[in-house]
Amino acid sequence: MQVRPVTIDDYAQWQGLYTAYAAFYQVDQTPDMRARVWSWLMDPAHEVNGLVAEQGGSLIGLAHYRPYARPLSASTGGFLDDLFVANTARGMGAGRALIAALSDIGRAKGWSVLRWITADSNQTARALYDQVATQTPWVTYDTKL
Repeated sequence: MQVRPVTIDDYAQWQGLYTAYAAFYQVDQTPDMRARVWSWLMDPAHEVNGLVAEQGGSLIGLAHYRPYARPLSASTGGFLDDLFVANTARGMGAGRALIAALSDIGRAKGWSVLRWITADSNQTARALYDQVATQTPWVTYDTKL
């Protein structure tokens, strides 16, 4: 398995993975929405970046991430927005490999932390997260705008 930055040639397979990710979280996602995210990933000036896990020429996982300012600690952290592994590749270490690669990127960039959220009910992913990270005591809120 190889973890690497997403490239323009990955579009069709990335789109399949991202569609499955949205379906997993029951998010209505349109082709236009996917096209917008893809344009962000392909724009070196945009804050969102992507990694993919590839095995045997097929993409089996993806991770989207970005830096974010942490004013209270006067530092920059990394936020893992999306992490998904295809059902057929679960248990093969792709999620762990994507997090490890992103952690390496964060250390190289001087980030103070790598942070992400997941659904409370996502027990499969949380089993991995409990091994590679520490659950925080913070509660997240959203205000619809």
